[in-house]
Amino acid sequence: MKKYMLEITVFICGAIGMILELVAARVLSPYVGSSNLIWTTIIGVMLISMSVGYWLGGKKADKDPSRNSLSNLILLGALTASLIPLLETVLVSNFAKITSNLVVIALITSAVIFGIPSFVLATVSPFAVKLRDKEYENLGEISGSTSSLSTIGSIFGTFLAGFVLIPTFGVRTIVLGITIVLLILAILLHEDKNRKYFIFVAIIAISIFAFQILGKVVFEKQNPDIIEDVDSQYSRIWIKQVAANDTTYKTMQVENGLESYVDEKTGDMGARYLYYYDLADYYLKDFKSTLMIGGAAYTYPTHYLDKYEDKTIDVAEIDEKMTELAEKHFNLDINNERLNIYHQDGRSFLNTTKNKYDVILIDAFKGENAPFELTTYEAMKNARNILNDNGMVITNVISSLEGEEADFIEYEYSTYKKVFDDVKLFKVRNYEDNERQNIILIGFKGNTNIDDSKYEEYKDLLDMEIENFSSNKGISTDNYAPIGN
Repeated sequence: MKKYMLEITVFICGAIGMILELVAARVLSPYVGSSNLIWTTIIGVMLISMSVGYWLGGKKADKDPSRNSLSNLILLGALTASLIPLLETVLVSNFAKITSNLVVIALITSAVIFGIPSFVLATVSPFAVKLRDKEYENLGEISGSTSSLSTIGSIFGTFLAGFVLIPTFGVRTIVLGITIVLLILAILLHEDKNRKYFIFVAIIAISIFAFQILGKVVFEKQNPDIIEDVDSQYSRIWIKQVAANDTTYKTMQVENGLESYVDEKTGDMGARYLYYYDLADYYLKDFKSTLMIGGAAYTYPTHYLDKYEDKTIDVAEIDEKMTELAEKHFNLDINNERLNIYHQDGRSFLNTTKNKYDVILIDAFKGENAPFELTTYEAMKNARNILNDNGMVITNVISSLEGEEADFIEYEYSTYKKVFDDVKLFKVRNYEDNERQNIILIGFKGNTNIDDSKYEEYKDLLDMEIENFSSNKGISTDNYAPIGN
């Protein structure tokens, strides 16, 4: 093992570098989301940090090409990585209160919290090249094999973090594991292990564990309303208990978006826009089957099953962990014979299902952003194809109706007009048109079968229809979708 210690070190540090990048997205997501802009920012910061690390690491290696120096750098990497849980609360949470510019928050916080350990870990490769150059003559071969090992480690770390670590252990446990691995690696590399060295290492180890404990304590103190903090394969999820307006709500927050909330006393849905999905009961008198894309806490499917005893609902929810949390915290009955759950991507379900429905409800968001693949002409064509002859699609859109943030609804309205025989828009609340808000978009296939006897029941919702809406935007397509996430 000692013979290949440098190779093992390069591989492990390459793997940890990529694990940190994926962890960064999870740590930041409750505060800034995980849109393409945020991912671009995180990746850019990490690449800059690594570039600087390669450069300065090479200079350091030329001045002091020893395993002890490399060991000390890895110890520094362990120490800086151990600060992640503490800095999440102290830096990210508080900085998010200062500015609403998500890219600025992501840029600064990712540079401080993740850029520094990434920079330190990047110094390992040039150090390894220098140390091996002392043993071998073929510098080009050494440099190439070292870079290859680092890259293979990065690939391994990516798959390990994405498929195993994050959905199984969560962010804090992963960070603790990373620091322990780096600590052990540093000790194995060091050549002069005397009493003074072990005292030094003990101080570092105590500091690492102290930072981990302090991070957990500070997080819980600053977020007393969080009942459960869960990392799934797809998202970071917070279950909260929140008091507002003399009522206690249980909420599900996915990344930085509030996905679902219910009144704990009555079990009623807290989100007003969900009641607009009941308009199917008005426009299609005899509808029987419904598909909902996006389950989250399953507050609407639970409401639907309680209200309509003769109807069925299928739910396409990509994240199995959300279904587990909905059953645990939001009274979801997964054994109801009128409910079918498909743990599948919503667009994939639209593309492949052989089922037919009277109604399709779309409420799929990742944080505050809609997945673009569910906003396109091709997606809506597939939705129309699985509707029965007279059916409807009801979609929740978050957009303004006018101004700079109106692009989403304008593109979607144009797209729905292209696909469906008739299209209607509804406001959920009486907000100003230039305010970002929930807007209900309905596309009809064929004819409606209005139940006039239900008019009074749904009058408050129907009165919110937006008349004479128009859009000069083109349609959203799989090739070009300038909206969503």
